[in-house]
Amino acid sequence: MRPLAVAGNVNVDLILGPVAPWPQPGTEVMVAHDDLRVGGAAGNTALAWEAMGLAFQFAANIGADHFGTWLGAAFPRHARHWPVSPRRTTLSVGLTHPDGERTFFTTNGHLLDMTARVVIASLDGAALQGGLLLLCGAFVTEDLAAGYGEIFDWAEGQGVDVALDTGWPTQGWTEAARRQASNWLARSKIALLNEIEACGLTETTSVEEAARTMRQIMPPDAVVVVKRGPQGALALDTDGRVHHARANAVHVVDTIGAGDIFNAGFLAAFARALPLPVCLRHGVAMASHAISTHPRHFAPPEQDLNP
Repeated sequence: MRPLAVAGNVNVDLILGPVAPWPQPGTEVMVAHDDLRVGGAAGNTALAWEAMGLAFQFAANIGADHFGTWLGAAFPRHARHWPVSPRRTTLSVGLTHPDGERTFFTTNGHLLDMTARVVIASLDGAALQGGLLLLCGAFVTEDLAAGYGEIFDWAEGQGVDVALDTGWPTQGWTEAARRQASNWLARSKIALLNEIEACGLTETTSVEEAARTMRQIMPPDAVVVVKRGPQGALALDTDGRVHHARANAVHVVDTIGAGDIFNAGFLAAFARALPLPVCLRHGVAMASHAISTHPRHFAPPEQDLNP
């Protein structure tokens, strides 16, 4: 199995809901569901890999408060390599809605101090040689994203392939955001965007067209994956063939972090050189199980990586 690593945002998530309609100012709303948990794109992926019993590297930072200590305690093997920002820990409050959508309110906090230097210093290049590095949460870690070029250079020097999940730009898909993301894709071996992100980046309305447009930007041997929520996932392989995986029929509790958990399942299978359709199915199964459990579980006991 190829070595795995993830670099990006880990923060505190407070999930509340469902909320409908949107509250009027000055009122109080009672909700049925709450969950205080480790979050962030990188944090969700790492939790899923931990639950699967996989060895992996994790580059992140934490804040100088009790929440920072709490986040570090969730990843004791990794957090000893993480720098502590003097800022408070980033907190994201997620409000879920009955239709499966969600709204986030997120503070800047310690993620302002997440940089390429932090990532490179936290990773063991020799142990990661020939492996996969997932970069995620780019648009909520602006200083880190500004240094992605350094990370790509470092990864190429170590023989490491980069998988990229940009997330949604905080200002939307402006021309500047499209140029930036396109530059990252040009150096990535795997793209892992959801369908709204993929269509927004490529200014298309068809998911397959978006995948093919991204594929044209990327290296010749790259793979494009588009996550489609209740419709499963789609992948475009190195030969340009399209593969689909249907979503499992589940009772949804909350979908927050579903794409990150899909990434964990997909990359775990991809690292074992399993066929692309199997990788898709594994990612979908992981995400489906997670969004339908409370407290959240990341891997059903019967789930394995067999074709």
